[in-house]
Amino acid sequence: MKPALETVSTEQRETPKPANRDKPFLTDVIKLREKARQDLAKGAITPAYKGDPEQTINILQSVLATEIVCVLRYTMNAIAAAGIASESIKEEFSTHANEEQVHVQLVGERINQLGGKPDFNPATLTSRAASQYVDTETLVDMIKENLVAERIACEHYRELIEFFRDKDPTTRRMLEGILEKEEEHANDMHDLLVAHQGKPELPH
Repeated sequence: MKPALETVSTEQRETPKPANRDKPFLTDVIKLREKARQDLAKGAITPAYKGDPEQTINILQSVLATEIVCVLRYTMNAIAAAGIASESIKEEFSTHANEEQVHVQLVGERINQLGGKPDFNPATLTSRAASQYVDTETLVDMIKENLVAERIACEHYRELIEFFRDKDPTTRRMLEGILEKEEEHANDMHDLLVAHQGKPELPH
């Protein structure tokens, strides 16, 4: 004979324990909704953003200019490079130009997300860029100037990554991705320079 089932009242049933409200890891969803409706003109910039949008935009305008100068320099080199050993190097220059163009797009889009307008004005391009546009004649000089420019970019971006570390994680991660590619470019130019003239002596 089966034992009779015990009747358990609603009060006796164990109810889930409420979440610890002392140390919430998220803002209350109702508050999030309220905040999201405030300052709609700021777009992606919400109250939790720790950086200074105007300052970030100004910094990224310099990064944008640096990347544009790199596109122009590599493109010029890919066209102007001449010599028996130039074909493979021309292809390398062209590949780098295309990759730098991707960086231009990424930085321009980030400026737009922050409420700014990407500055593509050619009249002020070189004054805003960290790297230089140097018109070179020989293949070795082209490689050398590109290596110098990549080293400048690597150093500049490392500093900016530290600056944005906690203030703006999105911009930081973007710069980390760009830095990784610039380091590859610097290594490629270093290898080419070693192959064509031995251990490079970089200008100060």
